[in-house]
Amino acid sequence: MKVCIVCGARPNFIKVAPLLRALTDRQRDFSLVYTGSENDPTLESTLFEDLQIPRPDVFLGVDSQSLNEITGRVMGAFDQYLEKHPADVVIVVDDLASTMAAAIVTKKRGIRLAHLVAGTRSFDITMPKEVNRLVIDGLSDLLFTAGISSSSHTNTEGVSQNKVYMVGNILIDNLRYCHNRWQRPALMEEMKLQEGKYIVLTINRKALLNDQENLQRMLTAIAQNAADVPVVAFIRQVSGIHQHPSPITYHPSLPYLEFGYLTAHALGVITDSGNVAEEATFNHVPCITLNSYTEHIETVKVGTNVLVGEDAELLGKQVAEMVSGNWKHGELPDRWDGRTAERILQILDNG
Repeated sequence: MKVCIVCGARPNFIKVAPLLRALTDRQRDFSLVYTGSENDPTLESTLFEDLQIPRPDVFLGVDSQSLNEITGRVMGAFDQYLEKHPADVVIVVDDLASTMAAAIVTKKRGIRLAHLVAGTRSFDITMPKEVNRLVIDGLSDLLFTAGISSSSHTNTEGVSQNKVYMVGNILIDNLRYCHNRWQRPALMEEMKLQEGKYIVLTINRKALLNDQENLQRMLTAIAQNAADVPVVAFIRQVSGIHQHPSPITYHPSLPYLEFGYLTAHALGVITDSGNVAEEATFNHVPCITLNSYTEHIETVKVGTNVLVGEDAELLGKQVAEMVSGNWKHGELPDRWDGRTAERILQILDNG
């Protein structure tokens, strides 16, 4: 069986890494396709080494700001790839425009399609990613979900349940695999940070970054309520921020293993990233998510995550709770056990 795995952005590689390692260990025939370019600046030179996975077999080279243009160009390029490199099953990841494009091409060619991290919903059809999710899940022959809530979404939408498999959260496979490989970043020495006595802040969502006025209010709320706790901030663009309130310090991105250490040993995490929030749940680290919803509600219901949307006042209150140590205790959701890749391979073998 020839497996083709398609990634459309850096976070996708982190999610498929356990599956790639499992395929390699079992000497399976597979290929890895990246829809972007080989010189993509988001793919740091250490990423593939840190994850201990191969670099992509091919880069489709699609780079555009237009989602419709990305869709069309990826469809054309991926169709040409499959023409020359046939596959028995194609695995697509998450909910990008490039993911949807690869899914459409796969089904037009009559190839079995599997969706990794299926069933996630925001229930906001105005979001392009929500449209992508619905299309991909509707086309998929195998829907691999991370939890009960995601599986129930597919059931509500009428997806045949013999296609849906709750395999667990594949990010946890990585966290368990890297548990003894985390690397203490040099910035901890530079900033004199002590384990458990700092906050990590990440912001990448365009809606937050584009509203500079509210972003400034949110940063101020964090600074005012963090007291003397240092805040290490990783924000995609800081040029438009007029004031850099203390104790927030901005840093460029870190390699995967260093960032993993930093978040695992933090007093708390503030983020707009679902992946980072899921990792915080695994690490039992208090987490505030700067969004009104999360793809994996288990991080809120069972884990350490709290949603504050884009409300600066509510954010400030939660930061104060975090710093005071008055935070709920979290547990690991069902099947967040580090064996997701094994389950996926078993399903593929039996299918």
